[in-house]
Amino acid sequence: MIQFYMEILLEEFYKTDLHLDKFHPRKLYLDAQSYQISGITKSGKTQLVKSYLLTHKKSSYLYINCNDIRIDIPELNKTLGKFCLQNSIDILVLDNYKEGIEFPNVSQLIITNEQPIEIDFLYNLTLYPLDYEEFLAYEQKYDASALNHFVQLGGLSVMHKIPNDERISYLQRTFQNALDAISFDILVMCAKFNSQKISPFNIYERLKSKRKISKDKLYKSFEALVQKNYIHQLGKFEHTRATKKVYLCDTSLKAALSVEKHFGRLFENMIFLELKKKGKEIYYDEGVDFYLPKSSEVILCKPFADEKRLFKKLESIEAFLFTHSIAKITVITMNKEATISHPLSQVAIIPFDIWALGDL
Repeated sequence: MIQFYMEILLEEFYKTDLHLDKFHPRKLYLDAQSYQISGITKSGKTQLVKSYLLTHKKSSYLYINCNDIRIDIPELNKTLGKFCLQNSIDILVLDNYKEGIEFPNVSQLIITNEQPIEIDFLYNLTLYPLDYEEFLAYEQKYDASALNHFVQLGGLSVMHKIPNDERISYLQRTFQNALDAISFDILVMCAKFNSQKISPFNIYERLKSKRKISKDKLYKSFEALVQKNYIHQLGKFEHTRATKKVYLCDTSLKAALSVEKHFGRLFENMIFLELKKKGKEIYYDEGVDFYLPKSSEVILCKPFADEKRLFKKLESIEAFLFTHSIAKITVITMNKEATISHPLSQVAIIPFDIWALGDL
């Protein structure tokens, strides 16, 4: 009886027309390979998959949202392969894949999840929230207001559809639903301390007075958040045991999860995410926001740069510049652009929008 029920449900999935609001292409795209697409909630995994499916004949694919509570996994495993064969399914999508679902023999398999799992025949893609260049596709026009919108909205494309007065509650609700209670509390703590040095033990010490929690459980939850890219860590150069800095997966979470206001740290988080999404090898050091050893470059995050203070900053890190033969210093600002002379390195002051759209 249950197996017959699953056949009816699969037929419903197969006949349902996919709906996709206006989609702006991402830098990642799909071709005929089989994929595992990983990313945080609302990063755009479903949009990416649907946009690909809608370029194919409807009868050739089957899209299943594995979050559907009507799905019985053991019965799905008994039914899915036969259904795909009978209907000549070429492309099978298992969105929000659940462990235990078996893969039938199809020409192309696409699964999405938050954290990748070991599957040899699937090509792994990690989808991050929008970077600044992708974000601009959602803007009505590109002018000075675009960067301000990016600061306010972050990289979750859905935020363009949420009314201003509902954005905070939407983000809170979305991430509470996506994470268990301990993981959400950790994320809130990371929002409070974004762009700062903080360890899992520091978080444990702060949370244990508010809730009953074991150190082991917190450490595992913290590591899971890192593996799923809800939070990012940045190590100190050549000091693997030093406390890492923590960054949020999206800057919109700072205001949604914390009352602390510090634009400089939010700006640093923005710059980190651009570097992360472009696959750069990066570290921090004392007084150095970001060090890119492969290009011998130091990046300083100074949204409102003042040349007098900047010279003092450069003086304070001269030992690092000399020791590591830094060839280039990039000072990223909100809107100021200039070049200044320095005896050790080339110094360029660049607005964020120009820097983010350039060849980093």
